[in-house]
Amino acid sequence: MRYAGRGGRAQEPHPLTGVGTSQIVRRSVDATSVHHRLRTGSDRLTPIIGLNPTIAACALFVMVCVVCSAPSISLADAPSIAPPPASPEPIYSLDAVLNLALTRNPTVASAEGTIDQSRGQQVAANTYLNPSINANSGRGRMRDLGLFDPSVRESVTEFNLTVGQPIEWPSKRAARQRATEAGVAAASAGLAETQLNLVADVKVAFYDLLLAQRALILAQQNLATVEDVDKAVRARVRLGESPQFEAIRSGVEVLKANQSLTRAANRVRVNRVMLDTLTAGSLGPSYAIDGQLHRVGPGFGIDILTERALTQHPTILRLRKFVEQADHSLEFERQARVPNITIGGSYWREIGREAFTGGVSFPTPVWDRRQGEIISAFGSKRKGEAEFLRARNELIRNVSQHFQDAKTTADMIEVYEKGLLKQADEALRIAKFSFQQGASSLIEVLDAQRVQRQILLDYAQAQFDLSMSLALLERAVGGTI
Repeated sequence: MRYAGRGGRAQEPHPLTGVGTSQIVRRSVDATSVHHRLRTGSDRLTPIIGLNPTIAACALFVMVCVVCSAPSISLADAPSIAPPPASPEPIYSLDAVLNLALTRNPTVASAEGTIDQSRGQQVAANTYLNPSINANSGRGRMRDLGLFDPSVRESVTEFNLTVGQPIEWPSKRAARQRATEAGVAAASAGLAETQLNLVADVKVAFYDLLLAQRALILAQQNLATVEDVDKAVRARVRLGESPQFEAIRSGVEVLKANQSLTRAANRVRVNRVMLDTLTAGSLGPSYAIDGQLHRVGPGFGIDILTERALTQHPTILRLRKFVEQADHSLEFERQARVPNITIGGSYWREIGREAFTGGVSFPTPVWDRRQGEIISAFGSKRKGEAEFLRARNELIRNVSQHFQDAKTTADMIEVYEKGLLKQADEALRIAKFSFQQGASSLIEVLDAQRVQRQILLDYAQAQFDLSMSLALLERAVGGTI
């Protein structure tokens, strides 16, 4: 009689097959109800061999009584209980990964900070210049009075107070305000551009991880197939139906399959880290993704996509606003040649004199007429215009390139789905059946298996290329397609 290990459910004893036969009775008690367990050198009790059914039944009854009457022990003396299974890895979809990336990636926060800076400059451009106040006071003494009058005091406290308010040239102020407004718009477009690029990077990394997972699954399936063939080959070698060389060859194929599986697993780990980096570590070291690679090409024509890119792309909007900002900055520098004036008034109290005065002051642009600032602003404008034209031509090229790549890859996927996949599966099935019947050799089976696996890898690679082309096309267009 023997007992099963911990944690299982109690099983009914097997019926006796006759006198003189050995009987094995399994008894497994749940961990929450067991307080004590008999241990006589091992977890299994010595089976009773060669007893009749009556003696065996009595022995079983005695064992049960001993177990039930044994004293309880403390939790510290109780057998260790296996820990509960670890929680499964979290599974993220593409939308969930995109939300985490857009929320926690530092590049988005940097673009938002640029918007705050531009808004601060806009607030500063709309404020007025502060007035200036100047006050002086001191003790004054009268000199050269001529005829001395004793009733006149010889010394008295004197003071004066001056208030001035600078007034900016209206054209210069308006140009600065328009420049800051264009700066805010450019910063907002920059945020949209950052988000667009981040979405494209996340999609490419997500699809790359999907491809790595698909390759890992194919490597596991390939290893299982090669191991099955290896078992069949070794069985035939033992029976003398095949030479020893085929067993060595099949063993080499098993080693190659194991190496391919190791490389595929390493690639999954690397791509998992890359995707986690784009979310600023929000996914964690261990997770899984759930998604599908694309199988259908773009649904719009290239003319429509190009028009969308030239009118709605965040890069075009940002550079257009940057050129506008540079234009207003140039106008500001030209208007800044007219100096600001300061209107003020003052009150004077001196010995024997009290006065209220008013006036205006302004600097004279004799030596400095802001030639250097105007040239610099003009250069910034030309640079922005050249950058705008370069980005425009690059977008047209990217839209055309990624559109053609996606269309070509979609046609290739259609060829795989219509014939190649089924033909490869059928060829492998026929080769394995022929090998089992002895009509084909091991080399033919391995070749068919290798061709079928390569076609599956190429099909998955084509799906990844299409997904990546569509993601890059969305980046070139400036939005989803």
